[in-house]
Amino acid sequence: MEAAEQIAVVWKQVRGPVIVPLLRASVMVCLAMCVILFVEKVYMAVVIVAMRLIGRRPERQWRWEPLRDDDPELGNAAYPMVLVQIPMYNEREVYKKSIGAACGLSWPSDRIVIQVLDDSTDPAIKELVQVECQRWANKGVNIKYEIRDNRRGYKAGALKEGMKHGYVKDCDFVVIFDADFQPEPDYLSRAMPFLIHNPEIALIQARWVFVNANECLMTRMQEMSLDYHFKVEQEVGSSAYAFFGFNGTAGVWRISALNEAGGWKDRTTVEDMDLAVRASLKGWKFVYLGDLRVKSELPSTFKAFRYQQHRWSCGPANLFRKMLMEIVKNQKVTLWKKIYVIYNFFFVRKIIGHILTSVFYCLVIPATVFVPEIEIPRWGYFYIPTIITLLNAVGTPRCLFTWLSFGYCLRMSCHCIEQRRPSAVYWS
Repeated sequence: MEAAEQIAVVWKQVRGPVIVPLLRASVMVCLAMCVILFVEKVYMAVVIVAMRLIGRRPERQWRWEPLRDDDPELGNAAYPMVLVQIPMYNEREVYKKSIGAACGLSWPSDRIVIQVLDDSTDPAIKELVQVECQRWANKGVNIKYEIRDNRRGYKAGALKEGMKHGYVKDCDFVVIFDADFQPEPDYLSRAMPFLIHNPEIALIQARWVFVNANECLMTRMQEMSLDYHFKVEQEVGSSAYAFFGFNGTAGVWRISALNEAGGWKDRTTVEDMDLAVRASLKGWKFVYLGDLRVKSELPSTFKAFRYQQHRWSCGPANLFRKMLMEIVKNQKVTLWKKIYVIYNFFFVRKIIGHILTSVFYCLVIPATVFVPEIEIPRWGYFYIPTIITLLNAVGTPRCLFTWLSFGYCLRMSCHCIEQRRPSAVYWS
């Protein structure tokens, strides 16, 4: 009882001069961020609707013609040399599927190199991967099994090291598939024409689809979030600005653009986004193909999900800090594109979006229970979040019920907070 009384005394001393002003300021800042994020979501929705109405598709926006192999003089020379990189790290469950899918790509066998970059630390897994590579090599596939004596730079380091091999000098394009990705055989035949016929394009990004989306509630929530990212955020960036963040896999890079941008760097945990921003600042353009889909798997354990989200949340802010002045001073891109990259891409989506979710809904709103004189307007804690939630559900209509259930729980939670406010008088 004495401890409770001491806490009550301390609370009375700091509540008026410290807690109330701090919480009130936090509410105002969070409400401002809520409005900013809401405007961004509505803006992207308007752009998507406009693109649909005018029929602006990549095939109409860029030159696209299927590759022709009926010229007897050119033969397979009509096909550019392609390098396929598959970075791996202790991938016991999926290594066969990913290697098999890459080796099954429809492309002349003398115009493609499959490069397996194995950073596994388990000797047994390394042996399994090497045996699988040898099995495909015996079938006539040009596949290279590459290892290194350290894991410096992790994935970025492995990709960078893979580009140093002599046979890469003959390649014009590089395709990257993470170990849990399985492209369809026609992946290259659908993506490469954009790069071949449009020399200003540096990157073709395909959409991810998930084979384990229905495994649990966590994977369904991830699917909804990523579907919105691809169907809305990537689509808007590609159609309106020819820029978006490279997703790190299921994409084709023009090697000359990759080299001009400085190659892979391991200075942040989002090496893919880092490369995309640097290439864009060199004047290169990106194209997202929503109809080109690559199967993948979502993290199905909380540990794997937490690690992924930590990397995706912290990395962009760190990259923004490192590249802000470089973006501002750049002379090769338009002012409008600079504003989009700095404000829309980084500030709103990568910083405000993450801060608002963790601070406002998890800390500020619950804290107002103990300070009844601070009121949050209903539009701030319910109406705007509900509209944002519904807009997020557009990418995955079949899961709309899950989002509506979440919205109902949010409304009931906020209602309970309002009902409990008078009880906070005890602490005053």
